[in-house]
Order: sequence, then C-alpha cells, then structure tokens
Amino acid sequence: MRRFLTLSATAALCLALAACGSRLEPETVAQAGGGGGGGLTGGGALPAGSTAGGGSTGGSGTTGGSGSTGSSTGTGSAGSSGSTGGSGSSGGRGSGGGGGTAAQGSGENAAAGTVEAGSCDGFKNQTGITDDTITLANVADISGPVPGIFESAQQATRAYVEYFNSTNDICGRKLSVELLDSRADAGADQQAYTKACDEAFAAVGSMGAFDSGGAGTAQSCGLPDIRSTTTTPERRDCATCFAAQSVDPSQVNGAMPRWFAEKFPDAAQHAAVLYINAGAAATNAQFFKNAYAKAGWKVDYFQGIDVAEFNYAPYVQQMKDKGIKLVTYTGPYQNTAKLLDAMQQQGFKPDAFVQDATIYDDRFVQEAGDNGNGVYSWSTTALFDNTAIKEMALYRAWLDQVKPGATPNFFGLYAWSAARLFVEQAVALGGQLDRANLVTAMSKVKDWTGNGLHVPQQVGAKTTATCGAVFQLNGGAWSQVSPGDYMCGALLSGS
Repeated sequence: MRRFLTLSATAALCLALAACGSRLEPETVAQAGGGGGGGLTGGGALPAGSTAGGGSTGGSGTTGGSGSTGSSTGTGSAGSSGSTGGSGSSGGRGSGGGGGTAAQGSGENAAAGTVEAGSCDGFKNQTGITDDTITLANVADISGPVPGIFESAQQATRAYVEYFNSTNDICGRKLSVELLDSRADAGADQQAYTKACDEAFAAVGSMGAFDSGGAGTAQSCGLPDIRSTTTTPERRDCATCFAAQSVDPSQVNGAMPRWFAEKFPDAAQHAAVLYINAGAAATNAQFFKNAYAKAGWKVDYFQGIDVAEFNYAPYVQQMKDKGIKLVTYTGPYQNTAKLLDAMQQQGFKPDAFVQDATIYDDRFVQEAGDNGNGVYSWSTTALFDNTAIKEMALYRAWLDQVKPGATPNFFGLYAWSAARLFVEQAVALGGQLDRANLVTAMSKVKDWTGNGLHVPQQVGAKTTATCGAVFQLNGGAWSQVSPGDYMCGALLSGS
C-alpha cells in the first residue's frame, strides 16, 4: 500500500483555496489570474448591497419567557427564526433551521456557555443593533473560480445562530446573520466589509482566500471581525480582526515536521514541497520550506503549480527524477486528487504524502478514491466523528439542521467556534457591549478551544498554535495516528 504524507499549512492562502464544494474544471478557473483587487475572479468586485444568498438568517422572531432587556440571555422559546439566505451562487433563499428541534447543550456547551452574563443596564442600540436584533455579517468566498469554496463557514455560522436563537437572546435581542460574498477577490472582500461596517455590529465566522482586501476597512470603522481563520498578513495585522484559528504566517507549527522527521528519517532527506501558485501561497510556502529544514528535513524539490494547471505529469516526473520520497502539497483538495491520479498513473510511490486539513473532508475521500489510501493529514482539530466531544455533536447536529447532509470540515468547525466565541464575549459584556469593548475583550482571549473542538488558540496574541494531530486515510475512513490527543512543540520560524 502506498503511504503518503500530508503537509500542514496552518494559514497559507493556499489552505484557504482548499475547501471547495465542487470539482475544479477548466471552465471553473477560466478567469483565474486576472481580476481587480488581486483576486482570482478576473472580473469586478462584489456589487454593493449584494449577498451570498440574498438573505439573512435569524432575527426578530418573538421571544417568550425572560427575553427582556432586564437580563443578558433570555430563556423563552425563540419563535420564528426568520429566513436564511441560501449560500449557493444562485442567490436563492433557503428556509431557516427548525428552531429548537436539534440537540441542546448544557453547562459549557449551552448556547451562551457558562460565562457570567453582564448586566443589561445601559445597553444601547447602535450600528447593527436594534430593539430586537443584533446583526452580524459573514463574509465568505461563495462565488468566484471555485463556487461554494467557503460555503461551510457560512453554514456553520448560521448553525450557531440558529442554536443560540432557539433558547437565548442578548439583552432581549436575537441574532441575525447577513451573508456576503467576497468571491475570492480582494476588491469584493473590501466592498463586503464596507457594507458590514455600515449595517452589522460585528463580522463573525468569515473566511476568504484574499482577506487582505477588507482588513483596512474593518479596522477603519472599528468593526470587530472574529473570523474562522486568516489567510494574509494584512488581516492578521488588522487591529480589530481576530480568528478562532489564530495564525502568524511566519510562525510554523513544529510538531508536524518533527513527527515526520522521526517517523520517516530517510524520506525526510528527500522531500518535495508543492503548493498552489496563487496569492500569498508562494510566500507562505517559503516559510514552510525554511521551517521544515529547521526540523531536519532536506527539501530537494520546491515547486508552485498554477491554479489552472491540469497536467500534473511533469511535476510527478520531476519528483521521480530527483528521488523524492516525501511529498507535501498545499492547495485545493480537488487538485490534490488530480496530483494523486498522476502519481498513480506514473507508478510514483513515495514513502509518504502529507497535506493540511483541507483534505480532511469527505468530498476529498470521494474524489481521490483508492488513490487516497494512505495519505496523511495534519490538523489542529479533533476528528469530526468524535461525537463523544459534546461540542462536536452540537456542531454536527445544528449543521445538519441548517443544511441537511452538509459536510463538516475544517473551516466550518472554526467558524462555529468563532460564533461561540462572539456569543460568550457579548453575553459577558451585557450593557457594555459596543464595538470598542468587544475588540478589547477579544484581545485578551487565550487558550481558546471552542469547548474541545480544536487545540488551544491564542486568539488575542494572534500567534500560531503549537499543537496538532496527524490523521491517516485508509479504506475511506480517517483515523488518528499521532500519539495522545495532540502533539505539541515549539514553533519554528519560517524566516
């Protein structure tokens, strides 16, 4: 059996390109390489006022029980949760989740957690907050060269809003989500955040391949931006922007390359680092290459592959010629499947093939087929089927409530975590909730795990996580092959 090694790219732009919901075909990427604002779309930016699905979720359903301004979280029934905008590129609307019919958590897994609710005295309506509603924005790449690329982030954010609204409110207000499409384009991201600045109180669970576009906009209007993860240095440096998966692109988690150097000592001396040649990927890949060398690897082949490339045979031949034994790739899982196909066709069987968690997705398993057997994935999350983790069971249940049959993935899990993080911080602030105070509160968050969904993240410090796990795919199923819950180790500088 082939044994492949999948490489972790904690926050590269190319990691962002990998959660696509449909197969990358030539017509899909026909516009790649052009475009305004540094994006992939080749066309214009997002039209002002447009949304990913033309609608919003949550909102002003009637509340019962103690849903009044006298307490931070109401306990009455949610009533109608409003309509949810469909997150497909067609712009259609979908119906909202079924209120309280999905699982309910308790204790720290309750929708508002166990934080002490702040007094609602002094609570003021402001941008994005009315007597009934707190409007959040979710900005994600939905259309563009890979339709549905970050649909999972919008689905998960909607799911948490449905979960929260089913039993809770914040000082009498329900949550509502405005879904905006950044279209894998920096200009579109900037326009979406201009709209968010004007209409939403905060942005939550956002995910974009070119998230540099809206960074300055969010900071200039003081918009709290609690993202799934960040993909560019500009977003990380935005003073009001944070992420459930914290990342400093120049810092590389050292646990993964050290583990593979120990497990495959000979192969690590004949390694290849391949990456999708788009956006900030080349810079981030150089950080990885440098860090892996410090972990004891010898990289003999360092190569970018264009997003529109469909002939992987020359790259496979180069690896054969150079005697490569350990292959790492960072990019869309659809392209990974094509690379594995080319390797199989040419009889190239390295000792290991590694990729980040973008391939830890059932859609990759289906696309790769038997060629995926033996691949490794490096992740900072728990296994999705580990529903003994109560928060994982909640995420899965409410995701299915919002989008029956939706596939859980890395970006969706961190978007759910980001939504919980917003809720807990907002509930604790109570009547002191405003944009500036929320940003200050976020800057103090450390060791955030989303109730066990992922490794501790230094959200406020914005540093790369030091822990993670290695999964392996065999027979269509993933299992953890690294020791303990997570391996941890010192960060490696990619500089």
